[in-house]
Amino acid sequence: MSSGAEIDEESDNKGSMWVLDQKLDQPMDEEAGRLRNMYREKKFSALLLLRLSFQSLGVVYGDLGTSPLYVFYNTFPQGVKDPEDVIGALSLIIYSLTLIPLLKYVFIVCRANDNGQGGTFALYSLLCRHAKIKTIPNQHRTDEELTTYSRSTFHEQPFAAKTKKWLERRPSRKNALLILVLVGTCMVIGDGILTPAISVLSAAGGIKVNHPDVSSKVVVVVAVVVLVGLFSMQHYGTDRVSWLFAPIVLLWFLLIGGIGLYNIWKYDKGVLRAFSPVYTYRYLKRGGKDGWTSLGGIMLCITGTEALFADLGHFPVLAVQIAFTIVVFPSLLLAYSGQAAYLMMNKDHVVDAFYQSIPDSIYWPVFIIATLAAIVASQATISATFSIIKQALALGCFPRVKVIHTSKNFLGQIYIPDINWILMILCIAVTAGFENQSQIGNAYGTAVVIVMLATTALMVLIMILVWHCHWLLVLLFAGLSLIVECTYFSAMLFKVDQGGWVPLVIAAAFLLIMYVWHYGTVKRYEFEMHSRDWSESRGIGLVYTELASGVPRIFSHFITNLPAMHSVVVFVCVKYLPVYRVPEEERFIVKRIGPKNFHMFRCVARYGYKDLHKKDDDFERKLFDNLFLFVRLESMMEGCSDSDDYSIYGQQTEKSRDALLSKNGKATISDVDLTISSMDSTMPAKSTSSRPNSMTISSGQAGNQTEMDELEFLNRCRDAGVVHILGNTVVRASRESRFYKKIVVDYVYAFLRKICRENSAIFNIPHESLLNVGQIFYV
Repeated sequence: MSSGAEIDEESDNKGSMWVLDQKLDQPMDEEAGRLRNMYREKKFSALLLLRLSFQSLGVVYGDLGTSPLYVFYNTFPQGVKDPEDVIGALSLIIYSLTLIPLLKYVFIVCRANDNGQGGTFALYSLLCRHAKIKTIPNQHRTDEELTTYSRSTFHEQPFAAKTKKWLERRPSRKNALLILVLVGTCMVIGDGILTPAISVLSAAGGIKVNHPDVSSKVVVVVAVVVLVGLFSMQHYGTDRVSWLFAPIVLLWFLLIGGIGLYNIWKYDKGVLRAFSPVYTYRYLKRGGKDGWTSLGGIMLCITGTEALFADLGHFPVLAVQIAFTIVVFPSLLLAYSGQAAYLMMNKDHVVDAFYQSIPDSIYWPVFIIATLAAIVASQATISATFSIIKQALALGCFPRVKVIHTSKNFLGQIYIPDINWILMILCIAVTAGFENQSQIGNAYGTAVVIVMLATTALMVLIMILVWHCHWLLVLLFAGLSLIVECTYFSAMLFKVDQGGWVPLVIAAAFLLIMYVWHYGTVKRYEFEMHSRDWSESRGIGLVYTELASGVPRIFSHFITNLPAMHSVVVFVCVKYLPVYRVPEEERFIVKRIGPKNFHMFRCVARYGYKDLHKKDDDFERKLFDNLFLFVRLESMMEGCSDSDDYSIYGQQTEKSRDALLSKNGKATISDVDLTISSMDSTMPAKSTSSRPNSMTISSGQAGNQTEMDELEFLNRCRDAGVVHILGNTVVRASRESRFYKKIVVDYVYAFLRKICRENSAIFNIPHESLLNVGQIFYV
């Protein structure tokens, strides 16, 4: 009772201003829940769903669909010794397709999307919102108010709470999780190199089947020419030709399914007994070590599954599920069964089993479609590689590179020139260097199985921390996934020296680059966080910083060494959040730093990993609009007293926002989250039409005069000119650092900083208004 009395007394002392603040700051659970689950609750008509399912074939399933080109050859590189081995291999293919793509990915993993976005980083960003595992501590409580910052509202189980505390307790565990995500990402980049190589080379191999006198080098040259053309066309984007992808892939699936059905009927209907798991057991028992290592070839039937999840972005999960269950899965089963039926009668044709099994009358049309399908599959993995590198770039895990958006309609279609040419060079090197599908297949299989293991580990955490599943369900999922994937992984270990080392080397190189860059970024951030002292000095300007709170060290360094600053200082922080997109109306947060006479503000511009960030005049205009809006709102909040009245009524969002920007005596607030704290004045400049209520506050003459004086002052300063101040911080290892740390910081990280894009280029700042401030610090 005493505590309740104290609370009442305290609230009375604070007056109605405190009550108003509490009412404005209350979470609107029902409305927020509707907005945050907008993607999941969106309803599609049956006709639209079928159309989206058709379109998803060209984007999502190209890689998985071209696997029949090379699976049986990589399974039996030395030829088929016993026809029963073909039945056993087919049985393994059937159950691999059922367990991994169908059950695990299409019906479980795809449901763990980040508001429709898939991929390794999407899973990581989902985890970052449910546990404090980000290694860069730039989170703020206002980030959680975003409509796209969806979090589960289930009651947290004790097991989930213990797991969360265990992860958050030590930085080493957070780093281990980050390394796991980076390993998965690096293997996806490896897929972007190996998929075009094996798909195009396998498709071009059809020339040699119909013309046996053609040498293997001619096939390699043709494949290289196609690859050069494919990578050279990337800067045009896929927007103009993407409408062809779905018909090509659908025709491809219908062809391989029809050919498979024809071969089953013509050669051996007995292959259908492979649907019994008994033949899987007999195959492994009879084959011994050779049968076990052949699993490395069989697992190629599920390559493209991770790309399926990474390319999820533009389609609802239900459309992807319909396309797989109705078209993709039956066609693949028929294709592999048909090839097996053909091999039962033609054991010597295992090298080119797919092309040999095609009826002569339709050979060349199928060859053309196969080549086009291989190009589509390659395009899908290249686009996925660009997308995942952009996500890594946004989360501070990749050096700054130039990102070009190739489509005005779809922001997800991007082109990264530096990465494109690196992928092309490595892809051509793999194709021309091996000249052998078997060795490229071994490399491809190694990359795929490691990505799947990383996804399984992340999915276990998703099921515990996000879905709050019972530990028995988590154990069942992890057990079945790990049994299959670890079996394939053990088989790939025997093939490391036969091409399997390629993705390991590629992944190690990219992992070193990404982790060193992230390490340097974290150290720079920690240095800024622990050196946030500042000195008062006259000045104005836009100071770009990575800190979302406090004053950066570079500013203190600047005003300590120069005698003057501008009259108004705005610290601009461009911050990427672990969400796929930040709505434009929720982009900016404005704060005041220190007393009013300091005229110091902070503006945080928040972006998701799929957002387009382009520093231009429009960005600067929006920044100042939100700054002026903040001054008005702050003045009105200070003008409220016990005698002031306020009312709630319905009004349009944009009208009320315009009224605020052109206020005359009375202001209207429409759904603006206002948060007044003892340290800083914080007001997210957010206006969402989902809340129909708005609030009118009559402010006093004193508040109006103060507001107008400050707005006039800000306008005069803006008219005088805007200076963009960028910090150029150089990181060095301290003298007492160990040898390996000096190499990483002084050479590797310094080299990456030197070759990456400058901040001025990223923000597109004109040189005449740019001021670079340099500083060296030791870690």
